[in-house]
Amino acid sequence: MTTVQAVALCVVALAGGAVVLVPDPLRQVFVLGVFGLSLTFLFFAFQAPDVALSEIVVSALALPLIVLAALRKIHQHERESEQEREER
Repeated sequence: MTTVQAVALCVVALAGGAVVLVPDPLRQVFVLGVFGLSLTFLFFAFQAPDVALSEIVVSALALPLIVLAALRKIHQHERESEQEREER
């Protein structure tokens, strides 16, 4: 194992732990994007560029956007529920 690979494994471990420890869902999405980029670096370090390119698309771009869209929809639903309660 090379030094680059060992560093990449440490960065992935730290980023994964950070995703778990962040309590706010919005901040967690951004940390999840960083985790995806660290996984991309790991795959490049282990000479798997095709997997790394897939990881960029899925983990660093698509997944955070989907989670942000879901959080926005939840927030809209909560505001609508509050407005209905106030009208009663």
